[in-house]
Amino acid sequence: MMVMKAAFRYRLVVFCMLSFLFFTPDCKKDHEEPKPSDVWDIDTEGYPKFINTNYIELDKIYQISKFRSSVGHDYSDAFEDCRSMKHYFQPKENTDWATIRIFSPVTGKITRAETEWAGLKLEVEAKDYPAFRFQIFHITPALIFNIGDEVVEGQQLGTHVGTQTMSDISVIVNDPTRQGRMISYFNLITDDVFNEYSQLGISSINELIISKELRDANPLICDGDAFISVDTLENWVILE
Repeated sequence: MMVMKAAFRYRLVVFCMLSFLFFTPDCKKDHEEPKPSDVWDIDTEGYPKFINTNYIELDKIYQISKFRSSVGHDYSDAFEDCRSMKHYFQPKENTDWATIRIFSPVTGKITRAETEWAGLKLEVEAKDYPAFRFQIFHITPALIFNIGDEVVEGQQLGTHVGTQTMSDISVIVNDPTRQGRMISYFNLITDDVFNEYSQLGISSINELIISKELRDANPLICDGDAFISVDTLENWVILE
């Protein structure tokens, strides 16, 4: 009887060891969280609504330029040309522009930190949607930022540089071709964030975006990155 019990215990130990070696890893794989994709196809997957925080103090802003406007300079991608595919936020005149706080709209990491002619440009890659990168221009940084530094949604990155220029933001998506496709910041805001704009007279995000079709039908002329033609379309949305 003792021999049989010992043999049984031996077989049980061997079974447990084999189970650990051959079955446990598969179980772990079944419970691993899938990593977010660093590629996103807007045409098939649409626009995910994941921006829950405004990147700037909205109550200090007078007007916002439309996506694909002729404000500033040509800022386009591999798919479009001669248009400004970002938004300028012009502060109110009675506001000290250099005190306007700038925040990270998402949790993620710094992928660029470049000194500009006025302030610093920071690029933040979203943690949950790493195919999306946010570029915020003309910041007086609150601290020294390095590539790879992590930031959290709502964290103050700094303040706007001042009256030298307006604040602007762009969003680039790592599309399946990996050429980089620019979209409007407003394509990604949640209903709660849009409600802040609706209270200031914006009834739809379409008011802040010139469609590709409309822009193509009313093309601009560029010399380098400068617009040299008169734009027939409205470029600004004034906040109430």
